[in-house]
Formats: sequence, C-alpha cells, structure tokens
Amino acid sequence: MPELPEVETTRRGLLPHMEGIRIVRAVVRHRQMRQPVPPVLPDCLVGLTIRTVLRRAKYLLIDCTTGTLIIHLGMSGRLWLVNGGTAPEKHDHFDLHLANDKIIRLRDPRRFGLVLWVTDNPFLHPLLNRLGPEPLSDDFNAPYLFRQTRSRSSAIKIVIMDSHLVVGVGNIYASEALFHAGISPRKSARRLSLARCAELVQSISQVLQQAIQAGGSSIRDYVNSDGMAGNFQSQFFVYGRAGEPCKKCQTPIKHLVQGQRATYYCPICQR
Repeated sequence: MPELPEVETTRRGLLPHMEGIRIVRAVVRHRQMRQPVPPVLPDCLVGLTIRTVLRRAKYLLIDCTTGTLIIHLGMSGRLWLVNGGTAPEKHDHFDLHLANDKIIRLRDPRRFGLVLWVTDNPFLHPLLNRLGPEPLSDDFNAPYLFRQTRSRSSAIKIVIMDSHLVVGVGNIYASEALFHAGISPRKSARRLSLARCAELVQSISQVLQQAIQAGGSSIRDYVNSDGMAGNFQSQFFVYGRAGEPCKKCQTPIKHLVQGQRATYYCPICQR
C-alpha cells in the first residue's frame, strides 16, 4: 500500500505539472471503487483551474477553483503523469486532461482507492476530520506522544500506526523508526518515558524524511508520478530482513505478526 512517503513523493512530482493549469475534461471509466465516483464529477471539473495539490495523511487534495478533488490510492493505486493521447490500459479508471496536454491518470487494479469531490472545507470531510497530527509537523512532538500513550497498554508499534494518534506511519516505517529509536515493537506504549517518546518522534520524522528523499519504497508495484520506482527499500535496516544479520550488531533480525501485519526487529538493539 502506498504510505505517506509514496503519496508525498507523488504530490511533489505532480505539482509542477498541475499548479495553475486548467482542466479540459475528466474521464471516469469505472465508478465502482471503495466509494462510487460521483456521476456528476466530470461536469464539475471541466474548465476549473488547479490552484495547488496538498496532502493530508495518505489523501491527495487537488484544490480547484470551486472545490477539492480528494484522491486516495488504496492498496495498489498510482497517480501518474502521461502525455496527451496515451491510450488507457485495463486498470486506468480516472483521467484528468489538462490544458498543457498532460493527463493525470489513476491506475488502481484492486479498486480500493477513492475519487471524491467536495465543495466545502475538505479537512472537515468525515474521512479527514478525525485524523491525528502529521508526523512531520510541530504538533507531533514528545509531550504529545507521551500524553497520548499513558492509557494505552497496546504494543507501541500498533499504537503509532493508529491514524487517530498520528497519520502516515505505515507498517514499513513503523518497523524502521522503532529500530532507529532502539525500542522493541512489543513494548507497551504506556511504559515509554518522555525521553523515549522524544527518541521515537525524532526517529519517525527522520525515517519518513529519508524515505521521501529516496522517492518512497518500491517493494511491490509502486512507482512515482514519473513512472520511476522509489529506492528507500535499499536503506531498510529491519523490514523484510528476517534471518539476515542486523546492520549494527549482526544478530539475526526477528519477525513476528502484530495486528495482522508483519513486524521486523532486532532483539538486541531494540528493548
């Protein structure tokens, strides 16, 4: 699933080709996604100018003249840039044709993504209004994490993947951040001291920023807006490395399942 670094990489790649550009037409080939694409969407978009492209958690917000297009990539989606006249393929469900002869195309083989249109404040939409702070913002800090974990006995990895506490810390990045903070993924969240919360906040921020700089992680079929794969997977310390030696202490990396998701950690470096 595309996580925060992949979605942010997509946003940054698309923005120069979309900002200030007029929408010529919109094409919906398959309305049945996680929620049906509004049937009036093509008529709503024609002639509008794209003001900017924002991101909230794993949602892309295309801010137009009279409303906002909310897009989620689901489990296997990609939003990418193609030249005008490029024929769609089987899983290409939605196109934005722009006045610069570019097409913003959504490909989603599993149809778990979203394409929605709102005319009021998009941040008040039910999908967005209960989300936690952005992990790269000042609102996500050690005192905040410390307060939020006092009543949580669940494993810390499960807690930091809760989008109501903080958004965008997906499975890969949770494992990597916990390794760099030296915290066991099984540790009860309420047992973290303020100092350890500070270490974890810093690690989450650093891992996500490094992943964005590397263009995200391509471990299945993710590519960015230019069709290029990310390469953060080459920097993994623990994720997907079960049985391989820890890059710090040479102990074999362990694997377990938490919340139906794979967790990877070093039993020596993480306590």
